[in-house]
Parts: sequence; C-alpha cells; structure tokens
Amino acid sequence: MKKVRVISTAAMLALLSVGTMTFMSCDKECEIGYEGSNCKTLSREKFVGVWNGTEACTTGNDTYQLTITAAGDEIKLNYSNLYNENYSGQGTMTGTNTFSFSGQNGAATWSGTGSIDGSGRLTVTYQIGNGAISNSCTFTGTK
Repeated sequence: MKKVRVISTAAMLALLSVGTMTFMSCDKECEIGYEGSNCKTLSREKFVGVWNGTEACTTGNDTYQLTITAAGDEIKLNYSNLYNENYSGQGTMTGTNTFSFSGQNGAATWSGTGSIDGSGRLTVTYQIGNGAISNSCTFTGTK
C-alpha cells in the first residue's frame, strides 16, 4: 500500500511539473493589430511609409510608389496611389503581417490583401475592374 501511495504521489508531481512548464512556455497571443512581448507594438507601423516597387498585372506592368499611412483606429491604415492611378482607401489589419482592403473610385472597384515578409518586402495582391474589364495585380515593393 505504501509503494502505491509513493508511486501515485511521484506521478502526480511529475504531471504537475510538466503542466507548469507547458503553461509557462506558452507565448501570449496578442489581439489583432498588436505584437511584441507585451502586445503594445502596433503591427501596422511596419507598413507605414512610401513603398517603391513594381507591379505585374494580367494586363500590363508598371513601376511606381505606393504610400501607406496610419489611420485613426489602431488596426486601420490608409493607402494611396494603388494601380499608379492615385486610387486610395482604407485597409484593416488581419494579422501581425497582413491586411485586407477594398475601395472604389467612379466605376473602378478593387479589393485585395497585403503582407510583409521576413525581409521587409511588401506584397499587395488585388483585383481591380470597372464591371466590363478586370485585372489581377501584384505590387512588390520596399521602403
């Protein structure tokens, strides 16, 4: 009986130790729009700036600057000069390194996503059209 109690106690202590280590090793998950060890860094800040890049579309290619600025809400950002036509609008952070956006200017409408890779390169992929004609584009740029 004494052996069973010692083995049971040792097993419970082992389980508690593993559980405590697992709990302590978990990373805190930040809310969308924030990152860092204390979840106080705004994720969108890495997107803010003037991006010089090239764009490859189903129809045509171009080289231009895309500007991204901070908007009022912590998970919002503004973009301008999309499609090198000065199309602008507002995007929403969807993750630490990603955002989505859409917009309209007259008959032209667009929607897509943007992301930053580990080397700091911005990629914006979107569809743009006017109801009759549609174009799929990918802008890739650096600050």
